[in-house]
Amino acid sequence: MKKELAAYVKIPVYMVKWLILTGILGLFMGSLSAFFLTSLTWVTTTRLAHSWLLFLLPVSGAVFAALYARYGKNASRGNNLVIEQGNGGTENIPLRLIPLTLFGTITTHLFGGSVGREGTAVQMGGALADNLGRLVKLTSIEREIFIISGISAGFSSVFGTPLAGTLFGLEVLAIGKVRTEALFPSFFAAFFANIVTGMYGVGHTHYSMGSIPQWSVLLFFQLLLAGILFGLIGWVFSRSIVWIKKTYTNWMPNPILRNFIGGVVVVLLAVVLQNQRYLGLSLPLLEDAFSGQAHIFDFLGKLVFTVFSLGAGFQGGEVTPLFEIGATFGSTFAHIFHLSVPFLAGLGFIGVFSGATNTPIACFVMGIELFGSEASDFFFMICLISFMCSGNSGIYSSQQVIKQKGQLFFPRNNKSRQE
Repeated sequence: MKKELAAYVKIPVYMVKWLILTGILGLFMGSLSAFFLTSLTWVTTTRLAHSWLLFLLPVSGAVFAALYARYGKNASRGNNLVIEQGNGGTENIPLRLIPLTLFGTITTHLFGGSVGREGTAVQMGGALADNLGRLVKLTSIEREIFIISGISAGFSSVFGTPLAGTLFGLEVLAIGKVRTEALFPSFFAAFFANIVTGMYGVGHTHYSMGSIPQWSVLLFFQLLLAGILFGLIGWVFSRSIVWIKKTYTNWMPNPILRNFIGGVVVVLLAVVLQNQRYLGLSLPLLEDAFSGQAHIFDFLGKLVFTVFSLGAGFQGGEVTPLFEIGATFGSTFAHIFHLSVPFLAGLGFIGVFSGATNTPIACFVMGIELFGSEASDFFFMICLISFMCSGNSGIYSSQQVIKQKGQLFFPRNNKSRQE
């Protein structure tokens, strides 16, 4: 009886403790995301009005590479540092990571680097959580949970998807394992951060998938093929970044030179193609994808510019480019197979993201949050197929592989339960 009473007392204490901590985290993260998103809007408008800014991209890359080399230390590992600490690492996530990644990403967008937003938000959320956790002297397990909550808060406040943000933080750390013990704090961190960002008047663009087609055998096989292709594109995206990083590092061990030359390559691509369509956030690509106005090779153009930007070491995320690659490919695929364009663009939006990040549950929920529940069966189907077809390595190299995909069907490669 005493044990049961003690348990009942611990639960409200636990809830109050995490509500206070995630409320503080959400306040700071939501404010940072509001500043970040507002800044991105301003720098994008400025770059489009002054196209010559693109030619300063190599210089900006070299400057921030020098800043990271001089002051960054372990902060240079970015997302992977945060994921490692969420998985039980013992390194501190330095507070200086926040200004480095924040202003590094804003500068990259100002000068035309093709990068996203989520990486910056995840790093800021993880750094805030780790430093706040050390301030209040959390235990090692509590620290992991709080860092996971920081990841959720960052993702949620940048994309306006608190449920997907919650699950992304739980799911992204390892393939084959979801950290459900962090569910309560992760949700409230994501919830509070999203609320705070909205209180600053920062909104998020939503797109319509139009009418949802009726289920049929033909549609099933069309979507099966689409899901496989989405997964393969996610695999190509993640492996291409790894290959370019490795190639640049082998050729140019000095990160300052590497960023400068990498920036020159991106500028030359834009000059040769005489097109700045794939620079920066490239949000018009999403509008074109859902309206059926996307060019047939938009997905390839955005993929190439993004992998060369991130592969060179420019600061920013991968997720928004993944949205655009998936949506524009879905739009093209829809024309070929005579399917609804906005419908398949929406499935591509979440499908390529699922394959590249190995987070199918978060992507499924994001689909519902962004597009509604009417197509939920299709969302889940696409996310699972893409996830299964994208390999065991995604865009985050520190993501652990607890269980390899398809391992159930190859028992000779498994360790026995007794082991």
